[in-house]
Amino acid sequence: MARWQPDPRGRLLRAALDLFAEQGYDATTAAQIAERAGLTKATLFRQFPDKREILFQGQAATLETIRRVVRDAPAELTDLAVVDAVLDALTAAHTPEQQDIGAAITALTRAHEALRERYVYKRFVVTETLEVALRGRGVPAPRAALLAETSIRAYWDGFTVWTTARAGAALGPFVHDAVRAVREAATEVARL
Repeated sequence: MARWQPDPRGRLLRAALDLFAEQGYDATTAAQIAERAGLTKATLFRQFPDKREILFQGQAATLETIRRVVRDAPAELTDLAVVDAVLDALTAAHTPEQQDIGAAITALTRAHEALRERYVYKRFVVTETLEVALRGRGVPAPRAALLAETSIRAYWDGFTVWTTARAGAALGPFVHDAVRAVREAATEVARL
């Protein structure tokens, strides 16, 4: 192995997923992940505070994408159009090649309480980030909260379906279907 190889975070993710599949999440140590990735344990801990965070490394990029899209959206766009632009940007960040990674992380999250707790926290932070960004655009707080909650829920619903879809499928259509379903349900509930 070469002395230095690029993408330590990606290598750690691949190594962690392989080891979790081989010997289980609880039985896998940070040292084993680092060794499998061809890195030192110190390098792993410079990148992540613990092995759990390796799986959630995309959170910072997700939050930055939300803030950037809302901030840069033309003033004449409706709040719904801004939310759609955010969802398009989030789905564009996922390539079909990442589908297996998403499936593996989803399965691990369902199987381990500590990962479920971290997933719930991530979802909360992502939702809150969108809500705050919308309020910063002048969207009234109740509407910003509802748009953020329902849109991020639809995003995760579409993502989950995507992880079980045919290999190589694009994420966007699954998120759009989920958004449509959530908005139709919200319209029906509003009529009650």
